[in-house]
Amino acid sequence: MKTSLTGITPNNTAHLGTYLGAIRPALELAKTYRSLYFIADYHALTKLHDPAALNRHVYDVTAAWIASGLDPKRTLIYRQSSVIEVFELTWVLECLIATGQLVRGHSYKDAVARGESPNAGVFNYPVLMAADIILYDTDVVPVGSDQRQHLEIARDVATRLNFVFGEGTVVVPDALITDAPLVPGTDGRKMSKSYGNTVALFAPAKELRSVVMKFKTGSEPLEAPKDPETSVPFQLYKLVASPADIETIRKKLVEGGFGWGHLKEALYDALDAELAPKRAVYDELRADEARLDAILEEGAERARAIARATMARVRAATGIATPR
Repeated sequence: MKTSLTGITPNNTAHLGTYLGAIRPALELAKTYRSLYFIADYHALTKLHDPAALNRHVYDVTAAWIASGLDPKRTLIYRQSSVIEVFELTWVLECLIATGQLVRGHSYKDAVARGESPNAGVFNYPVLMAADIILYDTDVVPVGSDQRQHLEIARDVATRLNFVFGEGTVVVPDALITDAPLVPGTDGRKMSKSYGNTVALFAPAKELRSVVMKFKTGSEPLEAPKDPETSVPFQLYKLVASPADIETIRKKLVEGGFGWGHLKEALYDALDAELAPKRAVYDELRADEARLDAILEEGAERARAIARATMARVRAATGIATPR
């Protein structure tokens, strides 16, 4: 079974867009790959310098992914910072990569273009990401097409390490392009916290219904036929309802006598059916940080075993003495 790896940014922005566009598709990989998921807490330091918030967000995203279906017994989930070998490998890779590749990094270039003075963490971000990937003998990394560059850097530096120090020292990863479905927000644009158009993933049922009722629709009267494909709520409904229910609602809209309010009620029912069980699990997990710590540490123990084996090969190949 091949290995896939996914990094998770620690934040408290879990909303329906992240669930449908990222979490749910990523968890599908666990059915066919040996899957590793790490909470990228050291990556977060490039922007977040509030220690209490960082730790809180680590628990938030861990609970969110487990509540969404990640099985810690089957899938490794761990803190990036729990495996210190990642920094040892980062240094080796930094000694093999050209600075020009880092200057062309998306995050660094974008920050400079905005007139910012990015910290060195932003500049070196692609190398730490490459180490995150290479350390675990990763075969594939699920990424959107817009994230291909960082994976290409990991491929380049892994290939160079093997060329310089011996073929087979590390696994050269491949990109698994998984362009996520566009999840519309309440205003019709892509659901995003920056637009203020999100649906909170674990909102109470009453709050969820209130937000759903705010989705933009047309102004056709109840009896008029309606075009489902131009409807924002219907686009979202198609992502959570069964094929049979989708066709039923589509037919009702086209025939008329079925209003946008009825569609929103159907959307709420479908969302609540999908999210209510997950909401209950999330609330229970989030209230038990000791349990979350135990889950993350168990994952870290298993991750460290893979990391130590990789670094033993890298040390032997590069001539660095292995600690006794």
